Amino acid sequence: MLQSYVVYLGGHSHGQNPTSDDIDRARNYHHELLGSCLGSTEEAKGSIIHSYGRFVNGFSAVLEEEHAQSLAKHPEVVSVFKDEGVQLHTTRSWDFLGLEKDNVIPLNSAWNKARFGEDVIIGNIDSGVWPESKSFSDEGIGPVPQKWKGICQDDTRHRFKCNRKLIGVRYISNGLIEDLRSKNPSFVVPLNLTDPRDHQGHGTHTLSTAGGNFVSNVSVYGNGFGTAKGGSPKARVAAYKVCWKPHVNDTCNSGDILAGFDLAIHDGVDVISVSMGSSTKDYFENSVAIGSFHAMMNGIIVVASAGNSGPRQSSAANTAPWLFTIGASTIDRDFMSYVTLGNKMVIKGESIAPKGALTQDLYPLITGGDAKVATASHEDATRCKNGAVDPNKVKGKILVCNSGNHGQEKGQQAAQAGAVGMILANSERDGNEILLPGPNFLPSAHMKYKDGQSVYAYINSTKDPVASITNAVTEFNKRPSQMMGFFSSRGPNNLDPAILKPDVTAPGVDIIAAYTEAIGPTGAFDDRRIPYNIFSGTSMSCPHVSGIVGLVKTAHPDWSPAAIKSAIMTSSTTRDASMRPILDESTGLNANPFAYGAGHVSPDRALDPGLVYELGFDDYLNYICSCGYNQATTDKFTAPKKFSCPKTFSIADFNYPSIAIPNLNGSFYVTRRVKNVGPPNSSYKATIVEIEGVSALVEPSSLSFTKYGEEKTFKVTFTPNPNGNISKPTDYVFGELIWADGLHHVSSSIAAKVL
Repeated sequence: MLQSYVVYLGGHSHGQNPTSDDIDRARNYHHELLGSCLGSTEEAKGSIIHSYGRFVNGFSAVLEEEHAQSLAKHPEVVSVFKDEGVQLHTTRSWDFLGLEKDNVIPLNSAWNKARFGEDVIIGNIDSGVWPESKSFSDEGIGPVPQKWKGICQDDTRHRFKCNRKLIGVRYISNGLIEDLRSKNPSFVVPLNLTDPRDHQGHGTHTLSTAGGNFVSNVSVYGNGFGTAKGGSPKARVAAYKVCWKPHVNDTCNSGDILAGFDLAIHDGVDVISVSMGSSTKDYFENSVAIGSFHAMMNGIIVVASAGNSGPRQSSAANTAPWLFTIGASTIDRDFMSYVTLGNKMVIKGESIAPKGALTQDLYPLITGGDAKVATASHEDATRCKNGAVDPNKVKGKILVCNSGNHGQEKGQQAAQAGAVGMILANSERDGNEILLPGPNFLPSAHMKYKDGQSVYAYINSTKDPVASITNAVTEFNKRPSQMMGFFSSRGPNNLDPAILKPDVTAPGVDIIAAYTEAIGPTGAFDDRRIPYNIFSGTSMSCPHVSGIVGLVKTAHPDWSPAAIKSAIMTSSTTRDASMRPILDESTGLNANPFAYGAGHVSPDRALDPGLVYELGFDDYLNYICSCGYNQATTDKFTAPKKFSCPKTFSIADFNYPSIAIPNLNGSFYVTRRVKNVGPPNSSYKATIVEIEGVSALVEPSSLSFTKYGEEKTFKVTFTPNPNGNISKPTDYVFGELIWADGLHHVSSSIAAKVL
């Protein structure tokens, strides 16, 4: 059976500035390599979808399984993997992060210090962009940086215009097109598969969160009113469209993604933001891991979402150590509505909806089960599924539905049935887990399980139940805040538990940012159009960190991707806004580094971290060697130079800014190396936050620096249950290593499992 595959060959020997001749030679070689398997170069040309000839070396092609297996055995091939698709995984949040206070930007804000991310270029690999959004206005923006090599692809056919802010757009759909053709030979390519516009809203939302300009008077139907802006509001942005809903539902072609990386590296971006990921697999069978590896080789930091499969353990995606992996947490803002029942009980729910729709004090209340049509099942009716409730029973009433999935569609169906309002009640399984799916069609309230049960109990207690629903209101200073979102994917790292993932957490719940006007705020079935919308997910937290990376890159243009990542990680906090431990929304208990990594990002502190943990290309090659890859593989990344895998390298020596020990059995030590990026003549002392059942000794316990850029090495020895009077831990235990000089607080999370 024909299927799309990615054939990965490592790196190119032509260096970092490939000419058109270099790219042609790479393409010809790809034709020859595949032709040697298929029987002719002509057949190979017809099978190849993408030829990666700039930085990534390889191609995607439509192949039979036997040919894919044959290619995988070729000595020049690193990996061959099926294109299984990659899943697509804001106004108040920057105030919450301390960059502004009540719409005033303090002089010591990272925005001022880093010139608002001026001229840094953020590339977003996603679903395109809506260029008319005010978030991409070039007002107050200077000329396009001279280093930019990108294009505004097909800017006349679709009336798509770039400017000094939105400086580049490309669309990549060849992989998807060939995949669709392989399933349907008569498939005709529609015009919307050659369109850089965002028809999903995801790409516009994420790109504006990372680098959108200042836009005043933004709200979603009057909720969350304020000034929208990205983390680097003066950055330049570029969109690489690789995701094409509705042709495939929220998945993106792996071959197209890899092409997007190759083009972004060529175009000259400084940061790549990737709010997508797939199930954990070998690094070199994953398009995001491969593309980000080549970005790192070229000095570009890649920020990626951890995924939305939490709170399940070992669910984190994008776990390669060269990726900056981001979890999602709440901020201190809620969108609330209040339901008053006929018995005077007032119950709080969450909602965003148009205001002013209800004019009476009280309305009749009916459950979906009581309103069911004769042909519907009771379960479908209680969930208010399409066609399951009788309009004659619902008209003029507030409809109560069990939440389930697709809450926004329930709202539309309730409105079409004639309801004047809707209450969504969580199931026992969903408990307190509520994510607003976007603005509802009706005045509504989404309730936690116990609150929903109170509504049902009231309805069953009276013959004529009635209720009212207030307009949605925006409430601030919610406590506790900075809770880990229940959906945020968790560690330990399923691919390599010695690399702690995710790396940090950032705001990712109920985020307002720019949106497409190609579809309605709750999807294609919604005929409303709004310029800004509300989303939740690690897709939203990822671009927050991309924007912060832009600030650090602007302030420190000579810093490596690893130094920037370290600065943000080691300056993060494990305390919430009330200075209590960050909580886990799924349990109500203290969260741990498998949820938040190094902690919650702190942009102001990230600009001046004091010390950084540096990693270079050779360090990552050493790591790859430790994963079992051989000399032949590493040579493919370093050609024409040779790299020899070290005989003595241990993962314990890999200079990552956090520490994970998945099999602590007796004393074990790790080494780390820190570079002084603060003032000269500074001295740091080490502190270990207690790790239950494990002792930790830092040697030396103090570090003194005499100049900027000076590096020092230290060792941390871990010993389980040193005194014999502490019960042996049965699972991972956690702690923290802190280097402090009185001004800087350089923190590294620790996770250890005692065997």
